[in-house]
Amino acid sequence: MKITGVELRRIAMPLVAPFRTSFGTETSRDVLLVRVVTPEAEGWGECVAMSEPLYSPEYVDGAADVIRRFLLPALPANVDAGAVGRALHPVKGHRMAKAALETAVLDAQLRASGESFAGFLGAARTRVPCGVSVGIMDTVPRLLDAVAGYLDEGYVRIKLKIEPGWDVEPVRAVRERFGDDVLLQVDANAAYTLADAPRLAKLDAFDLLLIEQPLANDDLVQHARLARRLRTPICLDESIESAEHAAAAIELGSCSIVNIKPGRLGGYLEARRVHDLCRAHGVAVWCGGMLETGLGRAANVALAALPGFTLPGDTSGSRRYFATDVTEPFELVDGHLEVPAGPGLGVEPLPEVLKEVTTSTEWIAL
Repeated sequence: MKITGVELRRIAMPLVAPFRTSFGTETSRDVLLVRVVTPEAEGWGECVAMSEPLYSPEYVDGAADVIRRFLLPALPANVDAGAVGRALHPVKGHRMAKAALETAVLDAQLRASGESFAGFLGAARTRVPCGVSVGIMDTVPRLLDAVAGYLDEGYVRIKLKIEPGWDVEPVRAVRERFGDDVLLQVDANAAYTLADAPRLAKLDAFDLLLIEQPLANDDLVQHARLARRLRTPICLDESIESAEHAAAAIELGSCSIVNIKPGRLGGYLEARRVHDLCRAHGVAVWCGGMLETGLGRAANVALAALPGFTLPGDTSGSRRYFATDVTEPFELVDGHLEVPAGPGLGVEPLPEVLKEVTTSTEWIAL
């Protein structure tokens, strides 16, 4: 395809409630959307970088700048999604920015050919089971109320964000209140060190599915040591930025489960490669979330329908985060979301909503 131009659109999406993790609290999402225009079709990509470089080194302003200054000029005159990664490879890092651009190109390509994201990626299901991520709360009673609400909505798995000082007690309270039948896991977002191993070992008593990213993102060796001291399986998130990272983690014994986030990996093609690698090695995977709008959520749901995704992901319904989504909302039905079946992402931005939430646009002719 020949790309005639690219639009960089910033939108402001208030969250229905503050979302607190070990590295900060979000009350709204400053989202960068990338729209690729070709003679045959248009495509959308959502950049999952946050406003500040807290989850990863990337941030929204930086992502927009690197797309504008370096990524777009690197694209060949005629390109398909498979060529995007090769063209952008000389630019070090900036995987979230690369993912947004590659996704937009892939969406345009699939819309032009009439193929769905799910079909292209190799989905094996038409709907996927959904979990929900529950942020750190001020009090345990507030946490229990939130978990009760999500279980009432039908979510099939609960993930609790934890940090030092908010770990064993809230997990114990959730188990005591809701019983052992609830699928339960925790996410530390790299908040601990190996010196905290005795504290983390206390979580073994609660029959958790996994503990996600307990230690620093750049330390596979320490994770391997921790894994030998815990009964609870370790899942890696921030540590896995490529299929090569996943292979190293598996070889070292740093994890037995991988959270696949396409934005963190540089796009859905690399995400599929990580899925294939993990499946070949008997390592379970699930699809993480970055508080995406309906555009990013559509692609994640399609990815989560691949056969190796054997654990419920963080592909929650739209209203978990937003009162009004930029697409038709994703609605939970019996704890599942339907996989979009239309061409490309299978969803479209709602023009009036998009206009209302847009804070800036930039058109770059190619």
